[in-house]
This record gives sequence, structure tokens and C-alpha cells, in this order.
Amino acid sequence: MTAPKELRVSKDRKLLSVTFPDHHPFELPAELLRVASPSAEVQGHSPDQRVTVPGKRNVAILKIEPVGNYAVRITFDDFHDTGIFTWNYLHTLGHEKDARWEAYLAELAEKGLSRDR
Repeated sequence: MTAPKELRVSKDRKLLSVTFPDHHPFELPAELLRVASPSAEVQGHSPDQRVTVPGKRNVAILKIEPVGNYAVRITFDDFHDTGIFTWNYLHTLGHEKDARWEAYLAELAEKGLSRDR
């Protein structure tokens, strides 16, 4: 996967726009990025260890830092910063955004959790 030609954080820090060559921009909410972080803290070391992260409705992006030529590290305002978002992962999130969001909302409901804590 080639690098995006643009990464842009919205003024309110709640949305990341990712534009890959020959694609329309993907609009990825900070909340989705946070709850789907590729970090071991969220994903665990196997599918059985994956954590459902509640209470992130108002999370914002503090900063984005390049990691080599293949990824970025996103720091959120809750200070979570251990996920490395590869170009492939951002591309996948862009294409699967709606399905992943619906699955997240269903998982919260199933576990009696809230986007607000």
C-alpha cells in the first residue's frame, strides 16, 4: 500500500481525513480510530483478548507522527498513543468504516457499555 497523499485533522480534532492516490478521501472519526486502535491494549494478542473501549464519544486527536514510511502514530487526548496505524490499516478502516462502526455500537449494547462511559 502506498502512503496517503494527504492526512488532515479537522479543526475540532474529531475527524481525520485520509486521501490515498486515486481514491476519494476517507473521513475517519477520532472515536472510531481510538476504539479500533491497532494497539495491543485494544486488540490484545489474539481475537479473544480484544477489548471493547467505552466512553470515547468526545475523544480528540492531539497529534499525528510519522512512523517510517509505512504508518503514523496517533496520540489522542486521553493520551492513548500506542497504536501504529499502517497505511494498509487506515485504508481498511476507510473501506470498512460503516460496518466496523455498527459492530462497535452493537458490541457496546451487548456488553451494557456506553459511548459516554
